[in-house]
Amino acid sequence: MQAFSSDNGSSGTSSGDELRIGSLTLASRLLLGTSGYPSMQVLLDAIAASGTELITVAIRRMNLEDEQEEGFLSTIRSLPVALLPNTAGCYTAKEAVLVAELAREALETDLIKLEVIGDDETLMPDAEQLVKAASELVMSGFTVMAYANDDPITCRKLADIGCAAVMPLASPIGSGMGIVNPYNLQLIRELLPDLPLLVDAGIGTASDASLAMELGYDGILLNTAVSKAEHPVAMARAMRHAVLGGRLAHEAGRIPRRFYAQASSPMHGRVGR
Repeated sequence: MQAFSSDNGSSGTSSGDELRIGSLTLASRLLLGTSGYPSMQVLLDAIAASGTELITVAIRRMNLEDEQEEGFLSTIRSLPVALLPNTAGCYTAKEAVLVAELAREALETDLIKLEVIGDDETLMPDAEQLVKAASELVMSGFTVMAYANDDPITCRKLADIGCAAVMPLASPIGSGMGIVNPYNLQLIRELLPDLPLLVDAGIGTASDASLAMELGYDGILLNTAVSKAEHPVAMARAMRHAVLGGRLAHEAGRIPRRFYAQASSPMHGRVGR
Protein backbone atom coordinates (compact mmCIF):
# COMPACT_ATOMS: atom_id res chain seq x y z
CA MET A 1 0.00 0.00 0.00
CA GLN A 2 1.06 3.56 -0.64
CA ALA A 3 2.08 5.69 2.31
CA PHE A 4 -0.60 7.93 3.78
CA SER A 5 -0.23 11.62 3.00
CA SER A 6 -2.61 14.49 3.53
CA ASP A 7 -4.32 15.78 0.40
CA ASN A 8 -3.47 19.30 -0.76
CA GLY A 9 -5.92 22.12 -0.17
CA SER A 10 -7.99 23.48 2.66
CA SER A 11 -8.51 21.29 5.70
CA GLY A 12 -12.25 21.81 5.67
CA THR A 13 -12.69 25.01 7.67
CA SER A 14 -11.85 28.62 7.22
CA SER A 15 -8.54 29.72 8.71
CA GLY A 16 -8.64 29.99 12.51
CA ASP A 17 -12.09 28.40 12.68
CA GLU A 18 -11.39 25.24 14.65
CA LEU A 19 -13.92 22.76 15.98
CA ARG A 20 -13.52 22.15 19.73
CA ILE A 21 -15.02 19.08 21.37
CA GLY A 22 -13.95 18.63 24.96
CA SER A 23 -10.17 18.95 24.98
CA LEU A 24 -9.96 18.08 21.26
CA THR A 25 -9.32 20.82 18.70
CA LEU A 26 -9.84 20.03 15.02
CA ALA A 27 -9.05 22.13 11.96
CA SER A 28 -11.38 19.95 9.84
CA ARG A 29 -15.11 19.83 10.51
CA LEU A 30 -15.55 16.58 8.57
CA LEU A 31 -15.40 13.31 10.54
CA LEU A 32 -15.15 10.05 8.63
CA GLY A 33 -16.15 6.46 9.31
CA THR A 34 -13.91 3.57 8.33
CA SER A 35 -16.23 0.68 7.44
CA GLY A 36 -17.41 -0.70 4.12
CA TYR A 37 -14.58 0.45 1.86
CA PRO A 38 -13.64 -1.75 -1.11
CA SER A 39 -10.03 -1.97 0.10
CA MET A 40 -7.68 -0.67 2.75
CA GLN A 41 -5.90 1.49 0.20
CA VAL A 42 -9.15 3.15 -0.88
CA LEU A 43 -9.88 3.90 2.78
CA LEU A 44 -6.46 5.46 3.29
CA ASP A 45 -6.80 7.53 0.12
CA ALA A 46 -10.29 8.67 1.13
CA ILE A 47 -9.10 9.73 4.58
CA ALA A 48 -6.34 11.77 2.96
CA ALA A 49 -8.69 13.30 0.37
CA SER A 50 -11.27 14.23 3.01
CA GLY A 51 -8.81 16.21 5.11
CA THR A 52 -10.40 14.71 8.23
CA GLU A 53 -8.55 14.69 11.53
CA LEU A 54 -10.90 12.33 13.37
CA ILE A 55 -12.04 8.90 12.19
CA THR A 56 -14.46 6.48 13.83
CA VAL A 57 -13.91 2.81 14.63
CA ALA A 58 -16.65 0.36 15.63
CA ILE A 59 -15.11 -1.49 18.56
CA ARG A 60 -17.90 -4.02 19.10
CA ARG A 61 -17.71 -5.19 15.49
CA MET A 62 -13.96 -5.78 15.69
CA ASN A 63 -12.26 -8.93 16.90
CA LEU A 64 -9.03 -7.59 18.33
CA GLU A 65 -7.62 -11.11 18.46
CA ASP A 66 -8.02 -11.52 14.68
CA GLU A 67 -4.70 -10.82 12.92
CA GLN A 68 -6.34 -9.08 9.95
CA GLU A 69 -8.38 -6.75 12.14
CA GLU A 70 -5.42 -6.18 14.43
CA GLY A 71 -3.47 -5.15 11.33
CA PHE A 72 -6.30 -2.81 10.31
CA LEU A 73 -6.29 -1.17 13.72
CA SER A 74 -2.51 -0.90 13.71
CA THR A 75 -2.59 0.79 10.29
CA ILE A 76 -5.19 3.41 11.16
CA ARG A 77 -3.52 4.12 14.52
CA SER A 78 -0.37 5.03 12.57
CA LEU A 79 -2.19 7.75 10.61
CA PRO A 80 -1.93 11.46 11.54
CA VAL A 81 -5.57 11.48 12.71
CA ALA A 82 -7.28 10.93 16.05
CA LEU A 83 -9.46 7.87 16.66
CA LEU A 84 -13.05 8.07 17.82
CA PRO A 85 -14.24 4.63 18.99
CA ASN A 86 -17.98 4.10 18.74
CA THR A 87 -20.52 1.78 20.31
CA ALA A 88 -22.18 0.73 17.04
CA GLY A 89 -24.10 -2.52 17.41
CA CYS A 90 -25.22 -1.84 20.99
CA TYR A 91 -28.92 -2.06 21.88
CA THR A 92 -28.90 -1.32 25.61
CA ALA A 93 -27.21 1.17 27.89
CA LYS A 94 -25.42 -1.70 29.65
CA GLU A 95 -23.89 -2.92 26.37
CA ALA A 96 -22.87 0.57 25.30
CA VAL A 97 -21.15 1.34 28.61
CA LEU A 98 -19.24 -1.95 28.49
CA VAL A 99 -18.05 -1.34 24.91
CA ALA A 100 -17.02 2.21 25.79
CA GLU A 101 -14.94 0.93 28.71
CA LEU A 102 -13.29 -1.67 26.46
CA ALA A 103 -12.54 1.04 23.90
CA ARG A 104 -10.97 3.29 26.52
CA GLU A 105 -8.70 0.47 27.62
CA ALA A 106 -7.79 -0.69 24.10
CA LEU A 107 -7.28 2.72 22.47
CA GLU A 108 -6.32 4.77 25.52
CA THR A 109 -8.84 7.51 24.87
CA ASP A 110 -11.78 8.98 26.78
CA LEU A 111 -13.46 9.96 23.52
CA ILE A 112 -16.50 7.89 22.63
CA LYS A 113 -19.19 8.14 19.98
CA LEU A 114 -22.24 6.81 21.80
CA GLU A 115 -24.75 4.82 19.76
CA VAL A 116 -27.62 2.85 21.29
CA ILE A 117 -29.89 1.47 18.58
CA GLY A 118 -33.55 0.53 19.03
CA ASP A 119 -33.96 -2.15 16.34
CA ASP A 120 -32.39 -3.78 13.28
CA GLU A 121 -34.98 -2.44 10.82
CA THR A 122 -34.67 1.33 11.26
CA LEU A 123 -31.37 1.49 13.16
CA MET A 124 -32.87 4.50 14.92
CA PRO A 125 -31.52 5.47 18.36
CA ASP A 126 -33.34 4.26 21.46
CA ALA A 127 -33.73 7.58 23.29
CA GLU A 128 -34.34 6.08 26.74
CA GLN A 129 -31.31 3.79 26.64
CA LEU A 130 -29.19 6.48 24.99
CA VAL A 131 -29.82 9.03 27.73
CA LYS A 132 -29.17 6.40 30.41
CA ALA A 133 -25.85 5.36 28.82
CA ALA A 134 -24.78 8.97 28.28
CA SER A 135 -25.37 9.78 31.94
CA GLU A 136 -23.26 6.84 33.12
CA LEU A 137 -20.42 7.55 30.71
CA VAL A 138 -20.24 11.26 31.51
CA MET A 139 -20.07 10.42 35.21
CA SER A 140 -17.24 7.99 34.41
CA GLY A 141 -15.17 10.73 32.80
CA PHE A 142 -15.82 10.01 29.13
CA THR A 143 -15.97 12.74 26.49
CA VAL A 144 -19.29 11.67 25.00
CA MET A 145 -20.39 12.47 21.46
CA ALA A 146 -23.96 11.19 21.37
CA TYR A 147 -25.70 10.02 18.19
CA ALA A 148 -29.39 10.93 18.51
CA ASN A 149 -32.69 11.26 16.72
CA ASP A 150 -33.53 14.67 15.29
CA ASP A 151 -35.63 15.22 18.42
CA PRO A 152 -35.06 18.54 20.20
CA ILE A 153 -36.11 17.16 23.59
CA THR A 154 -33.73 14.20 23.52
CA CYS A 155 -30.90 16.42 22.28
CA ARG A 156 -31.51 18.90 25.09
CA LYS A 157 -31.46 16.09 27.66
CA LEU A 158 -28.12 14.87 26.29
CA ALA A 159 -26.75 18.40 26.50
CA ASP A 160 -28.00 18.81 30.09
CA ILE A 161 -26.29 15.54 31.07
CA GLY A 162 -22.97 16.97 29.92
CA CYS A 163 -22.30 15.41 26.52
CA ALA A 164 -19.40 17.13 24.78
CA ALA A 165 -21.28 17.02 21.45
CA VAL A 166 -24.69 15.93 20.24
CA MET A 167 -25.11 14.44 16.76
CA PRO A 168 -28.68 14.29 15.47
CA LEU A 169 -29.31 12.22 12.36
CA ALA A 170 -30.18 13.68 8.97
CA SER A 171 -32.04 10.47 8.05
CA PRO A 172 -31.63 6.73 8.81
CA ILE A 173 -28.13 5.24 8.83
CA GLY A 174 -26.89 4.36 5.36
CA SER A 175 -30.08 5.56 3.65
CA GLY A 176 -28.45 8.40 1.72
CA MET A 177 -31.76 10.29 2.01
CA GLY A 178 -30.06 13.49 3.11
CA ILE A 179 -31.73 15.94 5.50
CA VAL A 180 -35.38 14.95 5.71
CA ASN A 181 -36.33 17.32 8.54
CA PRO A 182 -34.34 20.57 8.33
CA TYR A 183 -36.86 22.28 10.61
CA ASN A 184 -36.07 20.02 13.56
CA LEU A 185 -32.34 20.35 12.95
CA GLN A 186 -32.69 24.13 12.93
CA LEU A 187 -34.76 24.02 16.13
CA ILE A 188 -32.10 21.90 17.83
CA ARG A 189 -29.48 24.43 16.78
CA GLU A 190 -31.53 27.26 18.25
CA LEU A 191 -32.14 25.37 21.52
CA LEU A 192 -28.45 24.52 21.92
CA PRO A 193 -26.57 27.52 20.55
CA ASP A 194 -23.33 26.91 22.47
CA LEU A 195 -22.96 23.12 22.27
CA PRO A 196 -21.03 21.47 19.41
CA LEU A 197 -23.63 19.90 17.10
CA LEU A 198 -22.77 17.57 14.23
CA VAL A 199 -25.09 15.99 11.71
CA ASP A 200 -24.57 12.22 11.68
CA ALA A 201 -26.14 9.54 9.44
CA GLY A 202 -28.12 9.78 6.22
CA ILE A 203 -25.86 12.14 4.30
CA GLY A 204 -25.88 11.03 0.65
CA THR A 205 -23.94 13.59 -1.32
CA ALA A 206 -22.05 16.86 -1.04
CA SER A 207 -25.11 19.12 -1.17
CA ASP A 208 -26.53 17.37 1.93
CA ALA A 209 -23.37 18.12 3.88
CA SER A 210 -23.33 21.70 2.68
CA LEU A 211 -26.96 22.24 3.72
CA ALA A 212 -26.27 20.89 7.21
CA MET A 213 -23.41 23.34 7.61
CA GLU A 214 -25.54 26.20 6.27
CA LEU A 215 -28.05 25.42 9.04
CA GLY A 216 -25.31 26.32 11.51
CA TYR A 217 -24.08 22.86 12.44
CA ASP A 218 -20.50 22.57 13.61
CA GLY A 219 -19.53 19.50 11.63
CA ILE A 220 -20.53 16.39 9.72
CA LEU A 221 -19.89 12.74 10.52
CA LEU A 222 -20.44 10.36 7.62
CA ASN A 223 -19.37 6.98 6.33
CA THR A 224 -21.57 5.28 3.73
CA ALA A 225 -21.81 8.36 1.50
CA VAL A 226 -18.09 7.99 0.85
CA SER A 227 -17.37 4.27 1.33
CA LYS A 228 -20.21 3.15 -0.97
CA ALA A 229 -19.86 5.93 -3.56
CA GLU A 230 -18.94 4.91 -7.10
CA HIS A 231 -15.64 6.71 -6.59
CA PRO A 232 -15.04 6.95 -2.81
CA VAL A 233 -11.89 9.07 -2.94
CA ALA A 234 -13.48 11.63 -5.25
CA MET A 235 -16.57 11.76 -3.01
CA ALA A 236 -14.37 12.25 0.06
CA ARG A 237 -12.80 15.24 -1.66
CA ALA A 238 -16.25 16.57 -2.59
CA MET A 239 -17.43 16.27 1.01
CA ARG A 240 -14.37 18.15 2.19
CA HIS A 241 -15.21 21.12 -0.03
CA ALA A 242 -18.93 20.91 0.74
CA VAL A 243 -18.32 21.20 4.48
CA LEU A 244 -16.02 24.14 3.97
CA GLY A 245 -18.41 25.86 1.54
CA GLY A 246 -21.40 25.35 3.82
CA ARG A 247 -19.51 26.69 6.81
CA LEU A 248 -18.36 29.78 4.93
CA ALA A 249 -21.89 30.39 3.63
CA HIS A 250 -23.30 30.19 7.16
CA GLU A 251 -20.71 32.64 8.42
CA ALA A 252 -21.38 34.99 5.49
CA GLY A 253 -25.13 35.11 6.18
CA ARG A 254 -27.58 34.31 3.39
CA ILE A 255 -30.05 36.82 1.96
CA PRO A 256 -33.66 36.55 3.16
CA ARG A 257 -36.06 34.42 1.14
CA ARG A 258 -38.78 36.45 -0.62
CA PHE A 259 -42.01 35.50 -2.36
CA TYR A 260 -41.48 38.13 -5.06
CA ALA A 261 -38.60 39.36 -7.15
CA GLN A 262 -36.43 42.25 -6.02
CA ALA A 263 -34.28 43.99 -8.62
CA SER A 264 -30.57 43.97 -7.83
CA SER A 265 -30.08 47.32 -9.60
CA PRO A 266 -31.93 50.57 -8.68
CA MET A 267 -35.19 51.27 -10.49
CA HIS A 268 -34.90 55.08 -10.47
CA GLY A 269 -32.88 56.92 -13.11
CA ARG A 270 -33.57 54.39 -15.87
CA VAL A 271 -33.42 55.57 -19.47
CA GLY A 272 -36.84 56.68 -20.69
CA ARG A 273 -38.15 57.33 -17.18
